Amino acid sequence: MAGMDSLQTPLCGQVGIEHPVVQAPVGSVSTPDLAAAVAEAGGLGMLAMSWRDANAIREAYTAATNATDGVVGVNVVLDESTGVLSPSECLNACLDAGASVVSFSFGDAAPYIDRVHEAGGTAMVTVGSAAEAQAAVDAGADIIVAQGREAGGHVQSDVTTMALLPRVADAVPVPVVAAGGLGDGRGLAAALTLGADGGWFGTRFVATEESGAHASYRERIVDASETATRLTDLFDRGWPDQPHRVLETDEVRQQRGAASDAVDDDNDPERVARMPDGEPISRLADMPPLAGMSGDVEALPHYAGQSAGLTQDVRPAGEVVTRLVSDARAALADASAAME
Repeated sequence: MAGMDSLQTPLCGQVGIEHPVVQAPVGSVSTPDLAAAVAEAGGLGMLAMSWRDANAIREAYTAATNATDGVVGVNVVLDESTGVLSPSECLNACLDAGASVVSFSFGDAAPYIDRVHEAGGTAMVTVGSAAEAQAAVDAGADIIVAQGREAGGHVQSDVTTMALLPRVADAVPVPVVAAGGLGDGRGLAAALTLGADGGWFGTRFVATEESGAHASYRERIVDASETATRLTDLFDRGWPDQPHRVLETDEVRQQRGAASDAVDDDNDPERVARMPDGEPISRLADMPPLAGMSGDVEALPHYAGQSAGLTQDVRPAGEVVTRLVSDARAALADASAAME
């Protein structure tokens, strides 16, 4: 754990960042502007790359890294049932673009880690158990991300972060990043005391000025309470059979208990929204509300974790990083003083 006067941890030295704050690769909401803003503030900015083709991967990574001297990483989803490219093709495009930090999630990273190392990069692997963490380290993972069930978006754990994190930290000798349920500096401080070397923040960075989220999506997160989310498999068109946590919107309440396969996506006449380029989005699609969308964006999945209740406003991502760090320092100092 970092000393009370500093938040420098082994994670920081491993990837070359100033603060142990990682912006989660929040799917289609992750933008080069968001990743660059987090990196410029001293955290690790991340881009979700599985929903981009090779040219878009190169363009997004170049745009982000051209805007900052900080570190920008990429995420590759290993579930073959989703994504534009195969995981192997996506990884190749990321490495060709120059990515030096690659995180893997939702699958076995073992076949891919050596390629990251051969390119001189750092491999992060998201896990949902101590056994998965040990297997990832045995395969060469440099950093483990322990994702708890409280997390927003797609979830790969059945265990809460507080129970999972110390188990993972005890199981592996590499830096561990806590994910799920962290929404402010107190959460980061708690993660550090439980053995983490950093915090992974998703929902908080959706509600920032640089994210790709629709304005109404950001506002819903700000207005949400800690009880406002549901873990469901409702929005499975595009990523079948993968549980995800979303805000409980009217759509979620209306569809609860209904079989999502009752609607044939290919022939569904109801297209509830459109992308900025006019591409239609069908009901129950795996697509959150994005800036520039039109139509009934309220019917789309508002991915968010149980930390949504801690998000009080929409602000620049760099300010979020600074506040997370200062509040974590204060929380650690208060805890230390309370023990004296």
